[in-house]
Amino acid sequence: MTLKDKVIAEIKKIYDPEIPVNIYELGLIYDIKVDENNNVKVNMTLTTPNCPVAESLPKEVKDSIMEIKGVNKVDLSLVWDPPWDKSMMSEAAKLELNI
Repeated sequence: MTLKDKVIAEIKKIYDPEIPVNIYELGLIYDIKVDENNNVKVNMTLTTPNCPVAESLPKEVKDSIMEIKGVNKVDLSLVWDPPWDKSMMSEAAKLELNI
């Protein structure tokens, strides 16, 4: 299992508090990059800019990734482009939510 796979597995443990689907399947994680020094860069978004967990969810993601053995540093960026919409959800998430 690569370090990126471990990061994805860890992110899949984090759920949006208002939607019973993990944030990875929900499509909130736009990009994950791991460099040769095991520094992890994540671009993520939220369902809306006014999301009640705008402060806490990115911190939870960053802290969870830092717990993975071998991760040196985490650079997490909260991005709004492209704006999130339901089409970004995985098929599993859509099935879970009956969409």
